[in-house]
Amino acid sequence: MSSVAVTAQTAGPGAARAAAKRRNRGSRATRSAQRRPGWLTYTLLGVALLISIFPLYFTLLLGSSDPVTIAKNAVPQWLPDAGLFQQFAEVINSSRINFWKALTNSVIIAVVTSASVVLFSTLAGYSFAKLRFRGRGPLLVFVIATMAVPTQLGVIPMYILMTDLDWIGKLQAVIVPALVTAFGVFWMTQYLSEALPYELIEAARVDGASMIRTFWSVALPAARPAAAMLGLFTFVQQWTNFFWPSIVLNSENPTLPLVVQSLQANFFVDYSLVMAGIFLVTLPLLVIFAFVGKQLVAGIMAGAVKG
Repeated sequence: MSSVAVTAQTAGPGAARAAAKRRNRGSRATRSAQRRPGWLTYTLLGVALLISIFPLYFTLLLGSSDPVTIAKNAVPQWLPDAGLFQQFAEVINSSRINFWKALTNSVIIAVVTSASVVLFSTLAGYSFAKLRFRGRGPLLVFVIATMAVPTQLGVIPMYILMTDLDWIGKLQAVIVPALVTAFGVFWMTQYLSEALPYELIEAARVDGASMIRTFWSVALPAARPAAAMLGLFTFVQQWTNFFWPSIVLNSENPTLPLVVQSLQANFFVDYSLVMAGIFLVTLPLLVIFAFVGKQLVAGIMAGAVKG
């Protein structure tokens, strides 16, 4: 006997009709989820993929060429050749820049700031989402409102502060102001508000866990998918950051975006060399996305809250 018939006998025909409608909606949703995308979807995705890849492909074409050919033809060739590796070697071994020093500085800045933003933003997000204290709402609004303030407005007072601390030309001038971000706090607050039930926190406190232990053993594992995405976004942002490092750092202690800019600081700009340098700066990010992107998406899907 079907469940609809049982419902009709026990709860009446009205309840049976409602149960049938819910079952039909669920069946349609299941069939829709199992339906494979059509040719139009794949076509649109393919076009979007080609548009996204084209700038990188064009960078490789220019990096494989030479200034004379680029001056004669906007598209010097259709496929990259071995000349690209010669340009890579010239960028790395150039006497005008310190490539390995810049690479080390970029790795230090990106890794330290990513770890710091994830830790402090998760701590703050857990506090705003699950703890009750006076002024929580207005303080969260104030943190979010700081995202509306342009970064350029704080450059002069920040530079004066770095000068007073004698940090000009040192990595801490870039790392310390980026240890935590308002976006990171907002991101983790919104995620933990939905992904972390109060029952888990109460169970941990009943078992005798302290506040820090509860955060480390309960909140942090629950926040892992969002924390991974936040760490990746922060890493990319700091890796490609040019504005603030160009103000507080110098040619003796540069980052990768600064050395790429130094490649064109001549009367004659060798665009093939500059494009090769840009690709070298972008290559680590491509490698990270290739190896970590699938795991990040899988983590987000696994950490999604089901209603």
